[in-house]
Amino acid sequence: MTSILSLHQQLILDHYRNPRNKTPLAHYDLQGTATNPLCGDEVTLQLNLEGETISKIGFEGKGCSISQAAASMLSTHLSGKTLKEAVLFVTRFRTMMDPSTEELDATLMGNLVAFQGVQKFPLKIRCVLVFYEAFQDAIKDRDQQWK
Repeated sequence: MTSILSLHQQLILDHYRNPRNKTPLAHYDLQGTATNPLCGDEVTLQLNLEGETISKIGFEGKGCSISQAAASMLSTHLSGKTLKEAVLFVTRFRTMMDPSTEELDATLMGNLVAFQGVQKFPLKIRCVLVFYEAFQDAIKDRDQQWK
């Protein structure tokens, strides 16, 4: 079990040190922002769409390694998905981070299962979810079609 924990830590550190998609987009179709005042995390997310598909994603942010790694990893998972698929995916991710969740099929979450260990630290769960909240903010006006 320790080797899996070590791999998850390495993955999170890699995405923190070498974030993917951490570049603001000059032009974008949707933008959302979220903050976590407890830890000082901030994420602004921008999405370009081709029809209903996320064709490009970028974000700016600052904060702890967990929040920035989560933003990097989630951004790689959302690129190329339709908005509906992305909503389902981030909702599943949010469910995975809920400490009361019994079990979730880990194969659905890919490398994002690395964040499950954060459940043991309730104050850090919010750090993981800052990107999720920025995504929710970005789609808030379009979200009604999926409810």
